[in-house]
Amino acid sequence: MQRGSEPADPQLEGAISSMETAYRMQTEAPDVFDIRKESQATLELYGPGSTARGCLMAVRLVERGVRMVQVYYAKGDPWDAHSDIQQHRKNAKDSDQPFAAVIKDLKSRGLLKDTLVVCGSEFGRTPVVEVGGMAGAQSGRDHNPFGFSMWLAGGGAKGGLTYGATDDFGFKAIEKPVHVHDLHATILYLMGIDHTKLTYQYSGRDFRLTDVSGNVLHDIIA
Repeated sequence: MQRGSEPADPQLEGAISSMETAYRMQTEAPDVFDIRKESQATLELYGPGSTARGCLMAVRLVERGVRMVQVYYAKGDPWDAHSDIQQHRKNAKDSDQPFAAVIKDLKSRGLLKDTLVVCGSEFGRTPVVEVGGMAGAQSGRDHNPFGFSMWLAGGGAKGGLTYGATDDFGFKAIEKPVHVHDLHATILYLMGIDHTKLTYQYSGRDFRLTDVSGNVLHDIIA
């Protein structure tokens, strides 16, 4: 009634569109998340555990046209190893197989060339033991934003390439350092978006996702 009697209201139209999207998601989600429909070979490719299931469901979502999917490793932030760095052994064991399976599975479904896979974290860990920063910390590592690795696959990223390096201690990037704005600019470029033009109004000026910096890393683009 209101849509027919009043001028177009962008907020109302946006709310209606969101509800319609939510309805379509509710009706289609049960089928998408039912990994029992996958072959035994596919299930074995990913392996057991919640991370493996999350990775498989991510690929199924991509296959059905979902444009952005995030897989988060477990609950409780187990990678934040302030007290025991050795727990990364289990985390890596739980992650390596399903992460590799994502690439293999996307490729087998003909989706890898059009799907950019980004694997990373908010920061790395120091190469030295943390003993006083957290109660009970004996063999943990503190946050390290100065040197850590992320990897990209598919979606126009160049395969088999290592870009940059840290110092001998693994503490700080010293060769071809990449700022987070550079990474974001490159991801946006691979998605067909010019990061210098994607802006939004905030506090009286135009902001962009890469602030006022960021360079596309053409060396890592196929």
